[in-house]
Amino acid sequence: MPKTRLDDPIDAQRLDDRRRFLRLAGIGSAVAALGAWWLFADDDRTAAARHESLPDGRPRLPPGQRVLERLKPMGGAPGSPNKTDFRLEVHGEVEQPFTIDFAELLALPQQELELDVHCVTGWSVLGAAFTGVRIADLAARAKPHASVRHVILEGAHGYTANVRLDEALAETSLVCHRHLGEALAERNGAPVRALIPQLYFWKSTKWLTGIRFVSRDEPGYWEVRGYHNHADPWLEERYG
Repeated sequence: MPKTRLDDPIDAQRLDDRRRFLRLAGIGSAVAALGAWWLFADDDRTAAARHESLPDGRPRLPPGQRVLERLKPMGGAPGSPNKTDFRLEVHGEVEQPFTIDFAELLALPQQELELDVHCVTGWSVLGAAFTGVRIADLAARAKPHASVRHVILEGAHGYTANVRLDEALAETSLVCHRHLGEALAERNGAPVRALIPQLYFWKSTKWLTGIRFVSRDEPGYWEVRGYHNHADPWLEERYG
C-alpha cells in the first residue's frame, strides 16, 4: 500500500478519524461531523462482528473495518436534493432505454432490505434498513444486449462508478431512496443513490442520475485516480 499522503482521501480521512477519536474519546462515543451525528459502536460490537459469518462462509466484517452505528457523511459534489428535479436515465446498450422521475420510481416494486455497507476508509454499518428498487428490475425493463458485461452508475457533475453486471443485478443492489425508515438524507445522496453493498461504498453512487449498461468496462471517478477497479472489501481491494 502507498505511504500516507494527505492529498489522498483515504489516508487523509484515516488520519482525521484517528485525531478526532483521540480528541473526543473522553467525552463519549457521539462524534459531530459535517453538521450531522454519527456514532461509533463499542469495541465489543466490532469484536462480535468479527466472529459472525455470512451464509457463504466469509466473515461478516471484512478485514480492516470497524463498526459504526450510522452512515458517516463522506462528502462529494452534491446534486439537487429535490425530488421534483430527479430523473433517472436507464440507457446504454439496451433495447428499450427509458427515463423515470421520482413518482415513477415509487410506483415500481419496492424492496426493504437490512444490509451491511463498508466504506474504504475503514468503517462499516451492519444490518441497516434501506428501501428502493432493485437494479435488476430496471434492467428487465430496459433489456440489456447479450454483450453487456458492466454497469456504469452515473451521478451528479459527471461522477461515475463502474460495477460488473452480475453485481449490479444482485438481489441486494438497489436504487435507494429511504434509509432507516426515512427519506434519504441529503448528505447521503438524496433524493436517490445507488446501493451496491457487496463492494466498497464509493461504488454506491450518490445523487444518482443514470444507469448505463455497457459491454466494455469504463473505470469511474475514483478508479482512474488509483483506487481498485473492483473494490471487494473482503479482499481489501482498496488501491489498484
